[in-house]
Amino acid sequence: MTTKETSRGVRTVPLVILGTLILCIDGSDLFLLGAVGPSLLKHPDWDVQITTLGLIGSVTSLGMPLGAIVAGWAGDRFGRKLPIAISLVWISLCMLFSALAPDVTSFTVSRFLTGLALGSLVPLAVAFVSDWAPARRKSLCTGIVLSGIGIGGLLSAFIGRALLPVADFQWLFALGVLPLLLVPAVLRVVPSYLPSAVKAESATPSVSTQKNTVAELFSPGFRLATPLFWVATFLGLVLVYGASTWLPTLMMERGYGLGSSLEFSMTFNIGAIVGTILITLLSDRGHLKMTVILCFVAAAAAMLGLTTQQPYWLLLGLSALAGMGTLGTQNVINIFVAQYYPDRIRGTALGFSLGIGRFGAIVGPTYLALVITLIPSQPNAGFYAFVIPAVIGALIFLLVPRKPSLSVKPVSAVESRITT
Repeated sequence: MTTKETSRGVRTVPLVILGTLILCIDGSDLFLLGAVGPSLLKHPDWDVQITTLGLIGSVTSLGMPLGAIVAGWAGDRFGRKLPIAISLVWISLCMLFSALAPDVTSFTVSRFLTGLALGSLVPLAVAFVSDWAPARRKSLCTGIVLSGIGIGGLLSAFIGRALLPVADFQWLFALGVLPLLLVPAVLRVVPSYLPSAVKAESATPSVSTQKNTVAELFSPGFRLATPLFWVATFLGLVLVYGASTWLPTLMMERGYGLGSSLEFSMTFNIGAIVGTILITLLSDRGHLKMTVILCFVAAAAAMLGLTTQQPYWLLLGLSALAGMGTLGTQNVINIFVAQYYPDRIRGTALGFSLGIGRFGAIVGPTYLALVITLIPSQPNAGFYAFVIPAVIGALIFLLVPRKPSLSVKPVSAVESRITT
């Protein structure tokens, strides 16, 4: 079986649909805390303060770096299939724990445990779609999958708006058992081998046994880009997790009701979904780096715009632009990383980029909470706080060098071996 025949045998459309559904889980959880934030602050028994909300958001992210790094490495070492299936089962059990938590301490522990598995979803899903997507539509296919994060966030906002006025917020977490339904599809659809594992016409593809090392990420051609990707991802996730946790609350602080604040969350996610797909069309034309820079700038401009007195429809539009500039930016960074490295270390590169960058997810909610707490006299302080990481992110990405040839030899110079 030749490489060409093997690639043709792996159907792209089911992979893209499955990857999108998997990342809907990531997105729904990402924006769920923001959606329930106002209700959580008003819980009659848990005595949740603004700083507590920021802490819960950060604790959720605390396990994600380890999950991303381990899953990325495991995906390169053993294939993408098994790590994804294990992660989905783990998420479902932990979300059920969140739904049944009797107090704020138990709830916080459940969020930490959920974060361990959530960290694995993006590197694994992006990796397996990038492995098999057609070269001419690689950015678009990966962008569609990453739009699942925004779709999941949009679902969280819709469900929150429908249920929160009449039901306890923990009911929303009970829906987290649904990822179990995707496990059979993962086992059936996701290939258990990488494209580079197919070497000869008579070979039977299997999981690569190459021993990936972090050192390969710093081999010639990658050594400058790798740390820059880590820093850019850190800044991108400060924006994403800060906005997802605090946007509804910030809009309520400006005088909007719960329903209106959730509408801002909805348009934020719509902007992320539509924006990601549109900018990936530009990316497939060879402008991937420039789209990242422009998205960071869009985030800064949108957050500044939300501090001004504008018609309601225009503020909703700015919220959509903020979605493209925050979540959309991180989506395109993930696409860039996936295409920058060869498949033999793609999962490892994504895992470490998101793993190190996940500390931005930890910092983001607390960073916003501290700014709001320390500058209570300035109602727009939270919005201004977003501008700083957005501008720095744009400047950092200007330094990323041109993508190297994928013929660059790894440090170990070991070919991927396959079982015959």
